[in-house]
Amino acid sequence: MAMNNSDNNEAIADINVVPLVDIILVVLIIFMVTAPMFMKPTINVNLPKAASGDQTAPSKLNIALTADGRINLNGSFVTEEDVRAKATDEVGKNADVQAIISADKDVPHGKVVGLLDIVKGAGVKKFAISIDKK
Repeated sequence: MAMNNSDNNEAIADINVVPLVDIILVVLIIFMVTAPMFMKPTINVNLPKAASGDQTAPSKLNIALTADGRINLNGSFVTEEDVRAKATDEVGKNADVQAIISADKDVPHGKVVGLLDIVKGAGVKKFAISIDKK
């Protein structure tokens, strides 16, 4: 087979996408392996279910009551006094701060009311109670 010399002057019009696909797959695998390291640790709270819940805005006061009665404030376990101090501090920064309270469905009602009393006593006027949608 003879080669034609006029073919050498033509531009290369084909793009080889195999190396691009290989690199994208490697990057995808790296993200899949490292993603669990960057996820926030969570507390297992079994929220009560309700059909009439609305979305709430993110808050600086995220309070969770676990089934064993411990209080978690923004990701760390604290005492009631720590909740009161943090709520007072946030009210000083922003008078319209909202507290979001998540309580396990097995927590006695009195504990939730006590926590609401602490938050409202610190000056928080708005609060929301987290639920799971039915």
